[in-house]
Amino acid sequence: MAKEVRASRVNATRELIMATAERMFAERGVHEVSNRQISEAAGQGNNTAVGYHFGTKTDLVRAIVRKHAQPVEARRRELLAELGPDPDVRDWVTVLVRSATDHMGSLGTPSWLARFSAQLMNDPALREIQLEESLSSPSLTRVVEGLAAGLADLPSEVRLERGDMARHLIIQMTAEFELALAEGRPTARATWEEMANGLIDGIVGMLTAPVTT
Repeated sequence: MAKEVRASRVNATRELIMATAERMFAERGVHEVSNRQISEAAGQGNNTAVGYHFGTKTDLVRAIVRKHAQPVEARRRELLAELGPDPDVRDWVTVLVRSATDHMGSLGTPSWLARFSAQLMNDPALREIQLEESLSSPSLTRVVEGLAAGLADLPSEVRLERGDMARHLIIQMTAEFELALAEGRPTARATWEEMANGLIDGIVGMLTAPVTT
């Protein structure tokens, strides 16, 4: 019984530290926040609590990424299961976008995941953590392969270029939408679901646009 109580307390502390770190990283940047500051903000009497529970700051970042990767993966599998027998580019983009935005919408307001992700993607070293987790996802691999097949008429270099554009659109637009909601500012789309609709339209249009030769 005592072990179970202790394990429960440890898990609660880890969750609190991750939530605090995610917020601070999102608002200030990963390199602008120290492990000591995170421990203090999380109300931990021991200023080395982050190191004790996670190790390095990189380990903490990876733990936050993995925490959110699980529900996103689950939602992506659900959306894949709903696809018809002959999905087109819009179908694949819908799975790609909504697996992320549905999870972000479930977090309530304010949330920090989108801005946290943007911070990671703007840092070459931290970006690798996010990409490593993404590349280990079988469902995401299926989406990428489906999109590649749907865009087979595009030159390979154009597909790569537009793939980068799509990633930047998803990261930056969700981060800006999340910030606007947190600050109570008006947005073009009122909800995450509506925001996803606009994002899907924009990405599909970009991916299928004519190629200048």
